[in-house]
Amino acid sequence: MNDKSKVPVHVSIIMDGNGRWARQRGQERVYGHSHGVESVRACVEAAVETGVRYLSLFAFSEENWGRPDSEVSTLMGLMFKAIANEMAALKKQGVRFRVLGNVDRLDKELLTSIRDAEAMTAPAPGVEPVLDLIIFLSYSGKWDILQAAKKLAKKYASDPEGLENASLDDLSGLLVTAGVPDPDLIIRTSGEQRISNYLLWQAAYSELLFVDTLWPDFRKEEFRSALEEYSKRNRRYGKVK
Repeated sequence: MNDKSKVPVHVSIIMDGNGRWARQRGQERVYGHSHGVESVRACVEAAVETGVRYLSLFAFSEENWGRPDSEVSTLMGLMFKAIANEMAALKKQGVRFRVLGNVDRLDKELLTSIRDAEAMTAPAPGVEPVLDLIIFLSYSGKWDILQAAKKLAKKYASDPEGLENASLDDLSGLLVTAGVPDPDLIIRTSGEQRISNYLLWQAAYSELLFVDTLWPDFRKEEFRSALEEYSKRNRRYGKVK
């Protein structure tokens, strides 16, 4: 994009279509998941090149735990492998890696790997990362709002009047995304036109873009095209411009 002022601060992607991509090639769903890793790498590079500050990816939902055990195991294995293979390159690019979600459900070995990767890519004090790469793993929007509401209720358990005065910012600060700006642009690949219980609170004023491209085919060109489409949008936040 030529006009850097129109580059979204936070781009979020619902990565969809791995299974269909694999079936089109006569392969099992896991074949599509493995090739989707290449799209993640391409989008990270495109985000850095275009000046996007936050890139978040919906990798695995709370509902996805209901998939066949073999597929869940493969997906977690791919995550573990990607962390091992990609962290040095991310650190070199100045990319901070983070995972958000109901991570208590994750395998302890994978969670340890995630925490090590987060520590490895954390910038030095006073240094801003070039890009925050956020992976939403074992996440759902309803779960996020519920866990935040429970924390808010606990905080004001002995102060009912204080709870009456609680603000939207109070609840927002208890979501797992606290400190992360709401996404300016949410992209869903594969042609499906829904957000599937993703960032329900945070997406209140996000621009939504649904593209037909299946996730393993979504690369730099597609990412840049999405940003071009975003630059044409007129964001009014309920007001008149």
